[in-house]
Amino acid sequence: MRLRILTLILMAGLLALVCVPAQGATGGPVTVLYQNSFSSNPKWVTNNPSLDYWDPGLQMYHFAIEPSTGAYAYTLVKGYEKQPFTLEYDVILNKVDEGTTFRLGFSGEAMNPEVGPNVLTEFTNAKYGQIMWLRLVTPGNKLMKVNSESGDTQNSGSIAYKGPTVNYELNKTYRVTVDYNKDQRTLTMKVNEKTSGQEIWGYYINTVEDLSGMDRIYLGSIGDYGMMHRYAEGYLDNVRLTVPAEAEVTTPAAAVTTAPQTPTTRPTAIKTTVQQTALPTTAPQESPVPVPVTILALGIAGACMALFLNKRK
Repeated sequence: MRLRILTLILMAGLLALVCVPAQGATGGPVTVLYQNSFSSNPKWVTNNPSLDYWDPGLQMYHFAIEPSTGAYAYTLVKGYEKQPFTLEYDVILNKVDEGTTFRLGFSGEAMNPEVGPNVLTEFTNAKYGQIMWLRLVTPGNKLMKVNSESGDTQNSGSIAYKGPTVNYELNKTYRVTVDYNKDQRTLTMKVNEKTSGQEIWGYYINTVEDLSGMDRIYLGSIGDYGMMHRYAEGYLDNVRLTVPAEAEVTTPAAAVTTAPQTPTTRPTAIKTTVQQTALPTTAPQESPVPVPVTILALGIAGACMALFLNKRK
């Protein structure tokens, strides 16, 4: 009787192992709305071509943002409407004079830090020194912002960041990532050192309302009325905007922007190239049953057979 019970237990375990469904890969696929490594001229629209231009030697985009000039550079992005998104880019700041700001955003036509919709990342040099900002102007023109100065609540609309004050450094490559979670209505900014991958600062804003209406990635000084002849200068690289693949996207295939050539070796140590790899646009397939599970199942079957033969003896 004991042998029969043991045999039934082992067979039940075998069936459980075989019948457990295989798990899919972690992380969902994404659709790329815009991607550029600047290995060729991105042909961004600008009214300031002497300061905002593609550098063919470094294969990056040079910028020099001067207050009170209304200068801008942007690229149109088609296909975004009310979806979660991730905006990523690399930036090297060679100079940020006092009273100037590097800003890069995902916005509507205005490209103005005070006009929605606008999701804006900033590196400033002012009252609190060299700090980072995440700014949001909702489609309903509600302004919210947070910076890396500990406990700053003196700016109208600012959210108090409770961590230690974090300052950025010049001549370092930073990877900036902005994530919009539509379900949770949160907008998160993270800044990592490109070389080490270490996160130096990150925080979030509650968006209050759904984001929509953004159709361009831009940089510039529209809405900045500081002193002229001062500059936030450096290089931009590896810009990418993605949305979840399962989200409904109306962008025709021809509108997806990718770098047309494989990036070549750069003449400077500060340049790090992101490999341009086509991302899957279909749901991940289920994985086969792992090898260790198969081995364990065969072992259980063998044990059952051995017990059966031993009983017969």
